[in-house]
Amino acid sequence: MYLGIEIGGTKLQLGIGPGDGTLRALIRRSVDVAAGGEGIRRQIEETVPLLLQQANLPSRAIRGMAYGFGGPVDDHTRRVLKSHQVAGWDGFPLAAWSESRLGFPCALGNDCDVAALAEASFGASRGHDPVFYVTVGSGIGGGLVLQGRIYRGSGRGAAEIGHLRLRGRHVCPRTGHWIEFGPLEDFASGWAIQRTAAARLRDEPQRSSVLRGLASNQLTVQAIGEAARNGDDLAREVLAEAVRYLAWGVCQVIALLAPKCIVVGGGVSLLGEDLFFAPLRAAVAEHVFRPFANTYVILPAELGEEVVVHGALALARSRFADAGDSPG
Repeated sequence: MYLGIEIGGTKLQLGIGPGDGTLRALIRRSVDVAAGGEGIRRQIEETVPLLLQQANLPSRAIRGMAYGFGGPVDDHTRRVLKSHQVAGWDGFPLAAWSESRLGFPCALGNDCDVAALAEASFGASRGHDPVFYVTVGSGIGGGLVLQGRIYRGSGRGAAEIGHLRLRGRHVCPRTGHWIEFGPLEDFASGWAIQRTAAARLRDEPQRSSVLRGLASNQLTVQAIGEAARNGDDLAREVLAEAVRYLAWGVCQVIALLAPKCIVVGGGVSLLGEDLFFAPLRAAVAEHVFRPFANTYVILPAELGEEVVVHGALALARSRFADAGDSPG
C-alpha cells in the first residue's frame, strides 16, 4: 500500500491505496490559509495516524508516499518552489520533512502532473499515448504523460498551458481594467470568467442580463452557466469567449506535442457538454494545425475530486514498488 497526499490552496486530501485507481481509505480536510504551510504540515502529521486507522493498516504496510502539490516543485532538490495560494512553502524541503516526520520514502509531484498520470493510467485517457491533461478551475494547469510517465522537462515542470502568453482583450486580475496581453489563465480560467462577466456588467449598463441581480460573491461560473442555459445573451457571450481562448491554447498543444488524447477537468469543465466541451471541440477543430486534424480526442476527466490523490498514489507506486526502497 501507498500514501498519497494532495495539498491545494483550499483543500488537503490524504489517501491510502495500492496505486491502481482504488482507495483503501480517504480523509479530506479544509486548509486554514491563515495558518500557512506550517498549519498544513501539522494537519498532515495529525491525520496520517487516523488514515492508517481508517484503513486498518499498520504503518509498516506503507511502502512509500507521494504528494500532488498545488504549485511548482523541484525534482532535483525535492523542494517546493512556491505556493501561489498559501504562505510558508517557498523553498520548503517537503520530501525530506515527510521522510523524517512520517517515516516513509517520499516522492514530490505537482498536482496537475499527478492528475495527468491518474487519468492516463486509469481514467478517461487510459489506453491513449501521449496524454495531455488540462485542469480549468480558479487557474489553468496542465500535465503531459508519455509512455506512462510524467514529462517534467528540465526538472521544474512542463506542460504549463495556463502560462502560454497571448494577445487579446481581458480583465487584469490586479487592476480590474481591460488589457491586451497576458497568460491564458487570465482569459479562460474560472476567475477570469467571473472577472469578465463583472466587467461587462459594469461597462455595458444598458445591457439586460439576469446576472445583474446577483451580488458579487454570487457571480460564480456555475451561476453564469445557469444563466447561459436559460438564454441570457451576456452570459453566453462570456462563456463562449473563454472557451475560444482555451481552444487557442489547446491548438498550440496539439501543434507542438500531437497528443492522442486531451483530458479536461476542473470546475469550469463541469459546465458540461453543451456550454463547454461541444464548443471547445468545435473551436479546436476549426483552428487546429491541419495535418493533425482527426489525430486526437478531447474528453472530460473521469476521476473527480480524488484525481490528485489517485495520481500521487500512482507516482508512489512507480517509485517505491520494490519493498527494499528506503528514504533518501
